[in-house]
Amino acid sequence: MPSRLSFLPRARTTGVRRSLPAVLVAAALGLAVAGCSPAGSVEAADVPQWRATALPTSPAGVVLQDSGKILNRDHLVQEAASVPAGSYVLTAVCAGTGKAFFAVSLDGKAVTEAGAACNGRAETTRINLPAGGRVQISSSSVDAPLLYAYSLAPAQ
Repeated sequence: MPSRLSFLPRARTTGVRRSLPAVLVAAALGLAVAGCSPAGSVEAADVPQWRATALPTSPAGVVLQDSGKILNRDHLVQEAASVPAGSYVLTAVCAGTGKAFFAVSLDGKAVTEAGAACNGRAETTRINLPAGGRVQISSSSVDAPLLYAYSLAPAQ
């Protein structure tokens, strides 16, 4: 006849085995969420200091550049008047999560769109302006908040 004492330890062990997968799944989800979060707060970031490391040099002849924080889904627009026709390079970088988008237009007509993944690495897009005129670059993201920086310069 088995004693009651042998039954109790087995019941506790079985309960631990059943809850172990749930604990492992919870731990994995916690690590995944932590891994997707930006290292620091975008709201508290020093944009000039970040830009100095993200885009340390400005190419010669920059016609338009900007940097800042995208804190919501609003578009941030900068423009330059009287940009000559020609071939240009848009260099963009983003930090945070997701992706930043840069819409380039010439005299109100769309020329191209470019994007930069928020991994801290600069990405370049070659842009051809068929005529001279007013150039606008609209910066936006659906993954706000994030930091962004870009420069538009003649292609070398």
